[in-house]
Amino acid sequence: MERERYFEATEFENIKELIYHSAEVFADNIAFVIKHKQENNVTYENKTYTELLQDINYLGSKFYELGFKDKRVAIVGRNRYEWAITHLTNLLGGIVSVPLDKELQIDELESCLARSKADVVVFDEKYIDMITEIKQRNQTNLSKYICMTKQEGYLSIPEMMEQGKRILEGGNTEYKDAKIDSYKMSILLFTSGTTSKSKAVMLSQNNLASNIYAMLLVERFYPTDVNLAFLPFHHIFGSTGMIVMLAIGLKTAFPDGLRYIAQNLKEYKVSVFFGVPLLVEAIYKKIEQGIEKQGKTKLVNFAKKISNLLLKFHIDIRRKLFKSILDELGGDMRFIISGGAPLDKRVAQGINELGINLIQGYGLTETSPVIAAENDRKVKYGSIGITMDNVEIEIVDKNEEGIGELRVKGPNVMLGYYENEEETNRVLKDGWFYTGDLAYIDKEGFLFITGRKKDVIVLKNGKKVFPDELETLINRIDLVQESIVYGMPMDNDKNDVKLSVKVVYDKEVVKEKYPNSTQDDIKQIIWEEIKKINKTLPPYKYMKNLIVTDKELIKTTTKKVKRNEEIKRIMEEQGGF
Repeated sequence: MERERYFEATEFENIKELIYHSAEVFADNIAFVIKHKQENNVTYENKTYTELLQDINYLGSKFYELGFKDKRVAIVGRNRYEWAITHLTNLLGGIVSVPLDKELQIDELESCLARSKADVVVFDEKYIDMITEIKQRNQTNLSKYICMTKQEGYLSIPEMMEQGKRILEGGNTEYKDAKIDSYKMSILLFTSGTTSKSKAVMLSQNNLASNIYAMLLVERFYPTDVNLAFLPFHHIFGSTGMIVMLAIGLKTAFPDGLRYIAQNLKEYKVSVFFGVPLLVEAIYKKIEQGIEKQGKTKLVNFAKKISNLLLKFHIDIRRKLFKSILDELGGDMRFIISGGAPLDKRVAQGINELGINLIQGYGLTETSPVIAAENDRKVKYGSIGITMDNVEIEIVDKNEEGIGELRVKGPNVMLGYYENEEETNRVLKDGWFYTGDLAYIDKEGFLFITGRKKDVIVLKNGKKVFPDELETLINRIDLVQESIVYGMPMDNDKNDVKLSVKVVYDKEVVKEKYPNSTQDDIKQIIWEEIKKINKTLPPYKYMKNLIVTDKELIKTTTKKVKRNEEIKRIMEEQGGF
């Protein structure tokens, strides 16, 4: 399928060019809105694109005075304005930015700070105890510790910006005039995983800028949009997404936490956001439960059929027809990009049928991140769209069904893994990056991911089972919050496995629908549903064992299940196979 460009976009070589362009073109637009809470008083501070660039240059001028030029600055904290400007200050001054996961345990955080050879850490006051302990241990290369707010004994971002303003106004423009090498390492990002397994990915500014350009050619954003920065900025999808929004000239708000998402959508009149499937599916489940409670399921399904029929004649009444449902999401939501893991196609279709444009994207930290995505005109439920304009893909080592490993080539592909030549050479060959994902491309050019190469369950008869495929079916059961499919070694033959599933049940649904049920009752109800699923599958894919729990699965902070760790926990709990 020939790739199409739907929108005009300016291509930049680096992030400094991009931010300066936005500050000129969208000067008076609001870039970020910051909520200030003092006791019962809530106020909002708006930062225009002009003020954002000023703040970056103030902070950068102080960074340079303190000798941070050509150094490495790590960032630890929640999504907030201080996080964003620290990251942007690093990029616009040629300082290597090292975004770190705020959820790491102290030893893991210390290990990442040491492995990245960070010289400076900028941290959220919420993590001050952990940073203070790391400072006392003195096992890292850190020479400066900077808090995002004023705290006794630490430098702070507000004070540094005030001092930087005086430096800049005094005529020192060294930071402001800094030249950027667009092709050298500018960001060092750890992949999710345990400390020993996580790899540090080296990305250049051109890696990011090329990927942002590719997204802007095909995705529909407006300068009047409002974005909720839900995805953590330490994750490549979150931080690149934040810069995409700045390239468009729109407004970004920060969420108060997962529990307040619905409230924040209304509060800021949010129209777009980047999300992970767990969040998107949770939102859709809430919508469905609300419709069911009101006894309107049949009515809504009938209305969907009518609106789908009218869409064939290019008559779109979805937002009028489902206004009361959309109002529960604030009323302004129009565009969601889901990425980071596969989204149930039933959910994707359901949200689109309500009048919200939901598309899926796919990529990895190593590809800055987007490799492929759907867009307004190219949607196929279950696929992750078509490749980006400047990206090449190939499927290699295909089986008889056309499924093989996906490899990628393009300006968005990483420089390599930091201080890990062996692993770099394993995944980067002749300019191609081998993703480790199994995929196929259909006749229309849509890309379908079937699972991770390393996660495939191989049965003794040679048949292969993709756990993702079965988990999608199981997660549709109303009692199920999440699940993991794995191979349990057979008692009588350790070289073979029986397909098993662990289910985390939804306590709210249990409370509402089965209030007096025991755990055994819940297990039986779910097992009956799984037996129904089995009947739709070939016999080798039958699930034969079930565990139920109300404890969530082990996950990364971007809500991906840590499959190996969860399976290890299951095996230990089931008798140490």
